[in-house]
Amino acid sequence: MKKLIFALIAASAAIGSAQAAQPGPYVGVGIANADHKANITGASSTSSDGYSASGKIFGGYEVDQTFGMDVGYTDFRSSDYSYTLNGVNRNGSTDGKSYYVAGKATAPVNEQFSVFGKLGAAQNKRSYSDSLLSGDTSKTELYAGVGAQYNFNPKVAVTLEYERYGKNQDIGAKSSVVTLGAKYAF
Repeated sequence: MKKLIFALIAASAAIGSAQAAQPGPYVGVGIANADHKANITGASSTSSDGYSASGKIFGGYEVDQTFGMDVGYTDFRSSDYSYTLNGVNRNGSTDGKSYYVAGKATAPVNEQFSVFGKLGAAQNKRSYSDSLLSGDTSKTELYAGVGAQYNFNPKVAVTLEYERYGKNQDIGAKSSVVTLGAKYAF
């Protein structure tokens, strides 16, 4: 009888883990929250839009329960900033976006909940302009993320993650982002 109970528990655990992350493709959308800032050398009284929600789309492929690949696009939205330099008040705006590709490692906690980490590269594009300063940057930088996923069923999940899109810039969205997402597996 004990062997039968043990076999049933082991089979239930195996089935539960298989349902937690099925191999195959997935897509998702998210709301990314980044702090927009302006650090201008010699300026006083700088202000910016602060934290702003922006959009993210992503997709990927789960090779198995543990490993996968993730790609995505995050639009950091345009934001406004103002500063005082040599007694003159100035206003400007910034815009930013990022594309990334990353390897993903997942550790299931139970049938519905898992934690994950991502590591890869991001192509970050930012622009800023005002009456004195303007510029565009486009850099490929390190991308990393850690997060958690809750599965409503084998196809639908919600994610919460902290992402880092390279180094911080002086003007525009910071590189540290918190994202809440919804994911659909095929």
